[in-house]
Amino acid sequence: MRRLNRKKTLSLVKELDAFPKVPESYVETSASGGTVSLIAFTTMALLTIMEFSVYQDTWMKYEYEVDKDFSSKLRINIDITVAMKCQYVGADVLDLAETMVASADGLVYEPTVFDLSPQQKEWQRMLQLIQSRLQEEHSLQDVIFKSAFKSASTALPPREDDSSQSPDACRIHGHLYVNKVAGNFHITVGKAIPHPRGHAHLAALVNHEYNQMFQYFITVVPTKLHTYKISADTHQFSVTERERIINHAAGSHGVSGIFMKYDLSSLMVTVTEEHMPFWQFFVRLCGIVGGIFSTTGMLHGIGKFIVEIICCRFRLGSYKPVNSVPFEDGHTDNHLPLLENNTH
Repeated sequence: MRRLNRKKTLSLVKELDAFPKVPESYVETSASGGTVSLIAFTTMALLTIMEFSVYQDTWMKYEYEVDKDFSSKLRINIDITVAMKCQYVGADVLDLAETMVASADGLVYEPTVFDLSPQQKEWQRMLQLIQSRLQEEHSLQDVIFKSAFKSASTALPPREDDSSQSPDACRIHGHLYVNKVAGNFHITVGKAIPHPRGHAHLAALVNHEYNQMFQYFITVVPTKLHTYKISADTHQFSVTERERIINHAAGSHGVSGIFMKYDLSSLMVTVTEEHMPFWQFFVRLCGIVGGIFSTTGMLHGIGKFIVEIICCRFRLGSYKPVNSVPFEDGHTDNHLPLLENNTH
């Protein structure tokens, strides 16, 4: 009884087999089938390599939301060299809340030579090249996000040459913490003098020969960066620049200096580096293999069918019709003549 039940179970399982086996006597190999199989295997190999390269790659996902953090401070990193001596220039920040940030808190005034050294010129050229490429190809921003290292420094490198030239410029560098509201960071002639109604710059003792105003309008976007190498809270910005010569006689009024008017966006961008999961890669790989097998099989069958039709018509056309035998009434006899059976 146990053997009988076991046989019934095995027979039932065999009937449920969705992959029936074809007997070897029914399998026929051909040169065309081998060629199609070679093309299919080559295509599968190439697509598998390409799919694996896609699986190894990552991409950046951008999400936007309202920035709800209003209490934190915004850090401004500054590194500017002005072609004036340090005792004649002053830098400070004034925001819309009429809060003045004293320059002595985080900025350093360093006498220096205005002309850059060869190494510093190369550093400046590389920064300008990166900025120009970013304006042309926005996809490079993803590359910069992916390769963001904490050890990477964008500060001006020190001079490698011992210049005996006396300092003729002032390098203002350091950082400031300001409120997250619109403000104005400026470097103008004369030191800043705060007073209850605002602030002013003591520029009466400075000789005004060639006055020019440089204006930069900056929009700052809070950004959260999450990659496989780094997670940080940073900021992106876009800038529009404008400059003009101060000439009161010609009607061009204003204060000479460098003015950076910044405003913060109300939206925050979250940039996350993502990777294709393994199950998705496996499903796509199975789709490639199965799809190529099915497609090449159908194409091979259709091609073989067309070739057989053409060959059959060619063979039928090679047979010539038998000459007909005319009757007296004008009709023809297309039947073959009967063979006489000569018996003696």
